[in-house]
Amino acid sequence: MSYVAAIIISSVVMTLIVGVRYLITSGFFAWLTQRVRPGQYDKLKPQISREIRWSLYSAAIYGIPAGVVAWGWQNAGWTQIYTDIGQFPLWYLPVSLLVYLFLHDTWFYWTHRLFHRKGWFEIAHAVHHESRPPTAWAAMSFHPIEAISGAIVIPILVTLIPIHVGVLGLVLAIMTIMGVTNHMGWEIFPRWLVNGLLGKGLITATHHEKHHSAYRGNYGLYFRFWDKVCGTDLGLGSFDDAAGQRSRG
Repeated sequence: MSYVAAIIISSVVMTLIVGVRYLITSGFFAWLTQRVRPGQYDKLKPQISREIRWSLYSAAIYGIPAGVVAWGWQNAGWTQIYTDIGQFPLWYLPVSLLVYLFLHDTWFYWTHRLFHRKGWFEIAHAVHHESRPPTAWAAMSFHPIEAISGAIVIPILVTLIPIHVGVLGLVLAIMTIMGVTNHMGWEIFPRWLVNGLLGKGLITATHHEKHHSAYRGNYGLYFRFWDKVCGTDLGLGSFDDAAGQRSRG
């Protein structure tokens, strides 16, 4: 089998994995929403259908570079992904996790700000903001241009910065879960966490809801660091948490 054929097969497989991961994760949190907030999505079925359609397009776009990376890791040594846990000191495992999350968050913050500039917003990012309010199905609801910007960052990082395959899996899990829970339309985390010390640095649905309602500010993905440094942190929205308490206005 030629290299090209092998990479195509790998990309198809990764597309299926990304798509199924999206359907399972978003489906679970949509089910949870129905249990915790009965009827919240009842009037949003046309919107949800659109979110799923755009998200599956995005899954294909994410799957292509992921497939190239997977093939390169297994067959050509293109990446810095390693499997021997003793290859680096144990302290490097959590450090590499934080480095990947911070760099991914940095990339997301600045590209997200770009997509809110006139022209870029109308061409690409308006697709994501058609979700009013967002649902658990909206996490990957992107125009292909925006999906490309999100799809390349982890593949680039794994060619530059060593990471254990297990830690990489954790990065992808955090990316998936936070992406979905930040768009559910309600706050899954308790008020004490959202309004506490962790909430001052991390992004949850209450923070991201403010972005979807105000459009400007709260651009981060995982952390509020760049929003605070650049003066774009708008504070928190007013979602209910899982206990039915208002998180803060």
